Amino acid sequence: MAEPNTLVDSRPPSLLVGAVYGNAFAIGAVIMGFEMLGSRYIYPYFGAGIGMWAALISMVLLALAIGYFVGGSLTTRHRSLRIVGMLVAVAAAYLSLVPLFADSAMLWILDRFKAGAVGQLAAAAGLTLIPLSLLGTLSPVGVAALSTFSKNSGATAGWLYGVSTVGNIAGVLLTTFVFVPTIGSRAITYGFACTLIASAGTLAATEWLFRGSEATKLN
Repeated sequence: MAEPNTLVDSRPPSLLVGAVYGNAFAIGAVIMGFEMLGSRYIYPYFGAGIGMWAALISMVLLALAIGYFVGGSLTTRHRSLRIVGMLVAVAAAYLSLVPLFADSAMLWILDRFKAGAVGQLAAAAGLTLIPLSLLGTLSPVGVAALSTFSKNSGATAGWLYGVSTVGNIAGVLLTTFVFVPTIGSRAITYGFACTLIASAGTLAATEWLFRGSEATKLN
């Protein structure tokens, strides 16, 4: 049996690979899909100009940076897919509340900060900062979990971030050209929340299945 955190340079179990890469793709799609969708919640109150997009993009990038930092910190203590699953479930709960409270929240922000740069940044932050920060934790923890089986953590990181980026592309294109014209913003948001619930469940189940084996221990 390999000691915890020992690099064994073996092939990771297929179920673990599928869970990490599959969820990296799905969560990547939700992240960028929700960014595109966020513009539809914001623009009736703050416009659809370059300022709104600058605010939205910068807040999404800030959220991901926070998620990567937090996820990286988790790998030094836990490497726990179950904990990431819990964070993803919280993000799903947040998204499920967006259709109910977005309009009143946007009106409140508009009243307090007006429609300029500060208001646009506050609106984008309120919409995206919490849920996308939580979702950003998956990638570093996923890299750590898979790297338990390989000495080449660089290749693992490259593949995982590549798969996540392909998911980003899918999220942008599907949301913009398929979902928005056909089913509307609120239904899409609920669909994203359901996707995240499924991801949270598979992450927690994956850790449970591998618990008890020193060679595949994730925490």
